[in-house]
Amino acid sequence: MTKKERAVKVTEILNKEYGTNLHTYLHYEEPWQLLFATILSAQCTDDRVNMVTKELFKKYPDVKSFADADLDELMKDIFSTGFYRNKATNIIACAKMLLEKYDGEVPSDIDLLTALPGVGRKTANVVRGNVYNEPSIVVDTHVKRVSKLLGLTENDDPVKVEFDLMKVLPKEQWILFNIQAIAHGRKVCIARRPKCAECVLREVCKSAAKVKQ
Repeated sequence: MTKKERAVKVTEILNKEYGTNLHTYLHYEEPWQLLFATILSAQCTDDRVNMVTKELFKKYPDVKSFADADLDELMKDIFSTGFYRNKATNIIACAKMLLEKYDGEVPSDIDLLTALPGVGRKTANVVRGNVYNEPSIVVDTHVKRVSKLLGLTENDDPVKVEFDLMKVLPKEQWILFNIQAIAHGRKVCIARRPKCAECVLREVCKSAAKVKQ
């Protein structure tokens, strides 16, 4: 079975198991909120970020309020998400650039997005996929782990994994695969203790046969 054939079978199974509804695990109403929430999500759980942004977006209700924010105060506001100094610095700088270059709007082009402070390809693809419905593959820790175990990539570098998946996954599944892989990684393909015996993908997974049940 080629990688492309395996990828097609994987998406068929995941669609049946987890459905095909598009959604994000981060709570937001405006594009800039998803952008800042995704910056906060680095090395932090989505649940924790959602707890923080619930009050954060009330205190800072628009891009300008983040651009004008006091660094020390914002650091305290996002302290529990970890790496708070870098995140606060990047969010303020990002907000200022959004105002100066894009009139406060979040661009959809990946090169423009990744030019914003604190925004890498993962964050850019979250925004592009969820806000603009642009086919995008978001590689987080679950997507990387699940994809490698399935045999869809041999790489560890997120950017290389992203491009490997773009080659084998049907384009219409790019956004869905991230949502499904996160759900599967949390529920079944758990780091250090994957439940291979319970996995709906075990018949097409390259790693399942190697795991002693």
